[in-house]
Amino acid sequence: MSQVWEGGCLCGDVRYRASGAPNWVAWCHCQSCRRHSGAPAAGFVAFDEGLVDVTQGEITRFASSPGMQRGFCARCGSTLTCQGGQRPGEVHLHVGSFDRAEALVPTFEIFPEERLPWFPHGALGVRG
Repeated sequence: MSQVWEGGCLCGDVRYRASGAPNWVAWCHCQSCRRHSGAPAAGFVAFDEGLVDVTQGEITRFASSPGMQRGFCARCGSTLTCQGGQRPGEVHLHVGSFDRAEALVPTFEIFPEERLPWFPHGALGVRG
């Protein structure tokens, strides 16, 4: 049976569905992701583009840097996606926008050299 992952924005205008097993789940520490999410690190889950469908509303996109598109809800501002850069063909969805975010545990870090000095080390795979 195929896995189905659903999520959306804070106001409910945008909903999406991803099918299958995620390619990966990671923390990103880059400044761009921190600014986009407003968080000290951004948790992302990657799926192949063809496995993600917007089922309600529309994701508004912003070209944050050459070849990089950031997606969000135009109504409530919820951060939803990051796409492009060095991983063409994948869509990276913010873990916190999933209905079952607790099941998406990061297993590695991206841009660890940009980690904020007070961000907890050893936060990978911790379950409480």
